[in-house]
Amino acid sequence: MKLTDTLQFASGSLKGSPTRTLLMMLAMSIGVAAVVILTALGEGARRYVIDQFSSLGTNLVIVLPGRTETAGVGPGLMSGQTPRDITLEDAQALLRSRAIQRIAPLTVGSATLSRDALNRDVVVLGSTADLLEVRHMGIAVGKFLPAGDIDESSSVCVLGNQMKQELFGNEQAVGQWVRLGDRRFRVIGILSAQGESMGMRTDELVIIPVASAHQLFNTSGLFRILVEAKSRDSVEQAKHDAEEILVQRHSGERDVTVITQDAVLATFDRILTTLTMAVGGIAAISLAVAGVLIMNVMLIAVAQRVKEIGLLKALGAPPKQIRRLFFAEAALLSTIGCVAGLILGYIGSTIIGQIYPSLPVSPPWWAVIAACVTALGTGILFSVWPARRAARLDPVAALAGR
Repeated sequence: MKLTDTLQFASGSLKGSPTRTLLMMLAMSIGVAAVVILTALGEGARRYVIDQFSSLGTNLVIVLPGRTETAGVGPGLMSGQTPRDITLEDAQALLRSRAIQRIAPLTVGSATLSRDALNRDVVVLGSTADLLEVRHMGIAVGKFLPAGDIDESSSVCVLGNQMKQELFGNEQAVGQWVRLGDRRFRVIGILSAQGESMGMRTDELVIIPVASAHQLFNTSGLFRILVEAKSRDSVEQAKHDAEEILVQRHSGERDVTVITQDAVLATFDRILTTLTMAVGGIAAISLAVAGVLIMNVMLIAVAQRVKEIGLLKALGAPPKQIRRLFFAEAALLSTIGCVAGLILGYIGSTIIGQIYPSLPVSPPWWAVIAACVTALGTGILFSVWPARRAARLDPVAALAGR
């Protein structure tokens, strides 16, 4: 029997029992769609994190106060002590490194932003002019913080795009005065709309000089220091130099944590890739369930088609040919279910992407291939027993319906 004859026979068997065929296809397609959708969500989460870190800037090294141990807890926290502050002098000292291009010290706090009768609680970010380049921000109107001595405070601020709209609407904001807490600041610029980055909505920020932020919040310590290396090849050297410079300034104590953007990104990438594979594996269990369903239904089909099998054997079909017919039927069924599952999976992924546009939902290629291979593999594998049972039937007894 030729391959075309085998496929024609298998398709005829499937058409002869449309309800049975539909149920098996539905089970297989649901399994494939589950793998596609869940891995698409996992891949979307991974790409979202990568995009968020990329938006922070390039060649980035981050300096944080306190020494974080392997367990993720600083020794100061365990002993009830607070980490030693990082000062503006510490930040300026980092520029001694030849691997460091620029720095952006950060101080973060909250205050009430007001103009006339309008009030709003906002996140206030104290930094320097270099923050614009380090964080790859954009200015829509006006200018960013003035360059100069970082120890010099000035009563100027840059508003996030949403803050400008809430306080000024369509009015001109640059040159106007607003109040932050108990101090007045003149608006000198408006940030371009940038959305959310690492959990912080830049459109809702108010940025002021770091020295002004220290006066506003009555502090002298920095929240962290963003360090931009001169090139990607200089990132590790910049990290090493930052650690050594601060150790020297802090009397030999390693009381700061220096991390690189690539190291954090690689950690998240490994975690989210493993998570994607895990949820894909869990979804693949449904394919095994579909395979069991195919086996059970085909066993029933063998009992119902005893006379048909007996006729084939009486006409000279060897056991190998009988097995091949059942394998072809299972393969055809699995293929149709796989294609239907892929269509459902991509439709589901598209719908999720429309509901959550910030999440780049897209099934990874390896998950699509794995789902198809698993679907075909389980369909054919679980057809072995029914195929062998059909091939072992006695032709005389089968023709008699026994």
